[in-house]
Amino acid sequence: MNPERLVVVDGVRTPFCKAGTDLAALGADELGRIAVSALLTRTDMDPALIEEVIFGCVAQPAESANIARVIALRAGVPQSVPAVTVHRNCASGCEAITQAQEKMLAGRGKIFVVGGTESMSNIPLLFTSSAAKKFGQLARAKSVMQRAKAIAAFRPADFKPRIGLMLGLTDPVCNLNMGETAEVLAREFDVSRAVQDAFALQSHLRAAAARDKLAEEICPVFRSDGKVVTRDNGIREGQSFDALAKLKPQFDRRNGSVTAGNASQITDGAVALLVMSESRAAELGYKPLGALTGYAYAGCDPARMGLGPVYAIARTETQTGLTLADADIIEINEAFAAQVLAVIKCAASEEFAHDQLHRLAPLGEIPAAKLNVNGGSIALGHPVGATGARLVLTALKELKRRNARRALVSLCIGGGQGAALWLERM
Repeated sequence: MNPERLVVVDGVRTPFCKAGTDLAALGADELGRIAVSALLTRTDMDPALIEEVIFGCVAQPAESANIARVIALRAGVPQSVPAVTVHRNCASGCEAITQAQEKMLAGRGKIFVVGGTESMSNIPLLFTSSAAKKFGQLARAKSVMQRAKAIAAFRPADFKPRIGLMLGLTDPVCNLNMGETAEVLAREFDVSRAVQDAFALQSHLRAAAARDKLAEEICPVFRSDGKVVTRDNGIREGQSFDALAKLKPQFDRRNGSVTAGNASQITDGAVALLVMSESRAAELGYKPLGALTGYAYAGCDPARMGLGPVYAIARTETQTGLTLADADIIEINEAFAAQVLAVIKCAASEEFAHDQLHRLAPLGEIPAAKLNVNGGSIALGHPVGATGARLVLTALKELKRRNARRALVSLCIGGGQGAALWLERM
């Protein structure tokens, strides 16, 4: 007897907006609350039936420890329902989904709200440890003389912040930031600047053409100033190859090819999905979008973290028997154009299959006609804790529109990992 499947009933997300723009005033907790509230309304789900809330977040705000719990309570989920925050870098939204399946199979619940949230606008600036020590001494000073002495100990360098966003996007093992790892792949796999820019242009053109379809995923965000945000704001309808070609490399100024135009955007946004056991969905009268039929995470060299999808897809093939040819839709997160293009090359490479995957045959072709058909993170943005859940939602919605059967979702993960999830329309 086959184990019961986890199904995705429906999902919703906020617009994805470039950091510092339309959603910058909203914290990750509020973005998550908006998404969960909209999900409960859209699905007409009784919050009392939810058995756990699982949310991904990479840069958890200090003021919202265990942000999943904060989101749940503020969205009206009963206080008796537990919540947990998960963190697997770029695949945190996937981790929330796969943990729900693991809990379901372990008999620890049948109905979950899962997803991810990120406010990259609000990742803080940090003081150095030496500066923090001086602030501590100032706080403990009791007399005027003690306070004066503590203040006199400060130097201008103490007020130069450490940029939290940059720290989070830099791997401490290989000492490369994510853009630098993309440059490694561009060089090693001979991915030219022109090919990267062409891929980025395609992302914008496809996303622009898909605005009406993407609107099906989005709930409005009502801001305190009266403005209503209803659209992703990173899509450039007028993007051109010439405009992309004018941008300077960001991570290797002299010899690089990775630019702000062919890399994912730094973004704010949240996604929420209602998932449950297939039998429970039938009991409640839901017709789910689809089921999770297999998944895997895999590790790789942190300096080549962008190749993570190849390793994870190979592992899912071993576990499920499904190959790239079985996918009607493929979503590979566009962390960088160079990274996705390197993945495509490696998937078709006999040498890579033999040397790195220890298999006789390559994974196969990833056709452009199946890949990121509604654009990807280069155009839509990449709120890191939320993107994994967004890819699942987008893929399932597209399967339904096409009356197609299977989708493969995959991401590279900072730190040298990959995630791959197989989904099947019901």
